[in-house]
Amino acid sequence: MFRNRLQKVYRHLSRQATRLPVSCYRVYDHDLPEFPFRIEFYGDHLYVAEYKRRHGMSEAEHELWLDESIRIISEVLSVPEQNIFLKLRQRKAGRAGQYQKRDSRKNEFVVEEGGLKFMVNLSDYLDTGLFTDHRITRQMVRDESEDKSVLNLFAYTGSFSVYAAAGGAKEVVTVDLSNTYLKWAERNMQLNGFSDAERFHYVRADVKEYLKELHPGHFDLVIMDPPTFSNSKKMDEFLDIQRDHVALIGLCLRAMKKGGVLFFSTNYSKFILEKEKIAAASIKDITSATTPFDFTGKMHRYCFRIAK
Repeated sequence: MFRNRLQKVYRHLSRQATRLPVSCYRVYDHDLPEFPFRIEFYGDHLYVAEYKRRHGMSEAEHELWLDESIRIISEVLSVPEQNIFLKLRQRKAGRAGQYQKRDSRKNEFVVEEGGLKFMVNLSDYLDTGLFTDHRITRQMVRDESEDKSVLNLFAYTGSFSVYAAAGGAKEVVTVDLSNTYLKWAERNMQLNGFSDAERFHYVRADVKEYLKELHPGHFDLVIMDPPTFSNSKKMDEFLDIQRDHVALIGLCLRAMKKGGVLFFSTNYSKFILEKEKIAAASIKDITSATTPFDFTGKMHRYCFRIAK
């Protein structure tokens, strides 16, 4: 059953990936309840995440089932097992919905997307370093960045910053609370030849507090893709995106020039944008327009283009 399903979706998706061309894409995401995997290509490597659930198997039975599943994945997708990285995505207790890492090995390598280079790590962190669902959104940012001042908030590993720089941005400011991710973002920028300290800046900060301190009307383009919920000790207050999105968007608009654009995205599946509380010139839901071929019918995030 699993082999047949995987063969079918891979046959369909690999053709589209080859045509585009795209080397980092999702093949399978919990298509069958009995096989709760997420499977993604990163070049010639595979990231395989098993979602934790009550499977009713003993530890030994589960290991055998997992070994057989990996063997099938390897055969169907023509990737040697040594190039497959397996992770158990296990929800921590509480509302944060963050995932624990399983593997402590360090395995970094470079992949390409849109003619640009990105460092990924399939074993050591919560996620891989490149969110494949925002492939189209990143291209939109590149298309709108020429001669613009760009602000990338909750920047993670800076992929939007790389695309903005590639689009000819005159300034890119990358903001995140994590030193690890900021350094990763800077490495990604340098991988692509963007190392001008006069144009490219990296700021470790609580985004909410940082926005409050910004001089109004400076940025032309802002990208904000916040976590659904965060209670990091580094933050002054915990973040709840449903509760806080109006205030956050308002602060972004304040930091933008008239006619400036905010790309706002959230992974909160029950999210409701409170449009009537947002003083913007226009608000457009671009979720469908930014949904890549490998996420059709399975998109679990929203994306909006908000103009001042």
